[in-house]
Amino acid sequence: MSDQWLPVADALATIQRQIEPLHETETVALHDALDRIIATPVHAGIDVPGYDNSAMDGYALRAAEATTDTPLKVVGSALAGHPYTGDLPPQSCVRITTGAKMPAGCDAVIMQEQVQRTDSTIYCQSTVRPNDNVRLQGSDIREGAVILSRGQRLTPIHIGLLASLGKAEVEVFRRLRVALFSNGDELVLPGEELQAESQLYDSNRFTLHAMLQRLGVEVLDLGLIADDRDALEHAFQQAMRSADVIISSAGVSVGDADYTKEIMAKLGQIGFWKIAMKPGKPFAFGRLDESWFCGLPGNPVAALVTMDQIVQPMLRRLAGEHSAQPLQFQARASTSIRKKPGRMDFQRGRFTQRDGELWAEPAGSQSSAVLTSVAKANCFLLLEQDRDTIETGEIITIQPFDSLLT
Repeated sequence: MSDQWLPVADALATIQRQIEPLHETETVALHDALDRIIATPVHAGIDVPGYDNSAMDGYALRAAEATTDTPLKVVGSALAGHPYTGDLPPQSCVRITTGAKMPAGCDAVIMQEQVQRTDSTIYCQSTVRPNDNVRLQGSDIREGAVILSRGQRLTPIHIGLLASLGKAEVEVFRRLRVALFSNGDELVLPGEELQAESQLYDSNRFTLHAMLQRLGVEVLDLGLIADDRDALEHAFQQAMRSADVIISSAGVSVGDADYTKEIMAKLGQIGFWKIAMKPGKPFAFGRLDESWFCGLPGNPVAALVTMDQIVQPMLRRLAGEHSAQPLQFQARASTSIRKKPGRMDFQRGRFTQRDGELWAEPAGSQSSAVLTSVAKANCFLLLEQDRDTIETGEIITIQPFDSLLT
């Protein structure tokens, strides 16, 4: 294990190289499938639409007969779910509603606003071509086509798509099991009274728990663990028995990491201990038997940033999800931004659009202990490791907050 600061890109690459996605799968009902990861490609068993149907309310007819001086007799009607099954004599048409099956012999639909009707006769007031206003069978999805791929996270749109194909269930990877605990004698649960000036509320575990819920993992909350070697080792052993990933908050900074290092040396191995990022330099990644371990910093913003930038892509890969790069844009700095070379900064910022360009600036204090800077922000300002202070108007990269933070 190197004691050097690992560049962010190298840390991400190291993690992605070492971990392998889950293999266990299960079949779940559509109502339970939101945010699950598809384990097997989904093929369409039917055409969608399953038959030629009208794209709007109007009259189904033969396009060749739809001239402005030819009267067409209305011989019946076709409604959604109640098709017209009668004959279609020459120079006739069928009143049709949106979604209704096209009557045999009809090859187009004219909008009701484009006809003049007198009793049971219509005159077309515009040109009609074959297939006008007709949704052809299979024009959306062809039977046998792959509609969803292995590794896709199911969204509400995907759920509706599966339902439109008559699928009542879908095969997905099982949920990741993630054990979570905070470490520190100074921490107090929200709702309890602070007994000393040195105490503070355990916000990290609640922030991380919420982020894990957004990712759709099964969270095993082990609570607060005291600064005690035996208690910490017991927590690790408990987590190792049931979790795919163990996440701890605090206990990995210089001066308080001895217990964690000892326990990791005894129960597993550490891959790296420091990342060249701000906030979030103290970050441990390693292996404990069959479980992966991520040791996050104790400062609230540092814990949140490392969870979002380092742990999130790891969990997505483990869960079987296809890797997706976060959205990033170029923006101009609307103010001077302080920065020292040596670490990649993930400053909390706000971006706006002005005169066709994006402009961004820091959102309040950039202290790793001040959560309000995140609450006021809508993006990260990604400032490269070797970059110095940014002057007003210079180009920077921004990463809008994703669904994990908003």
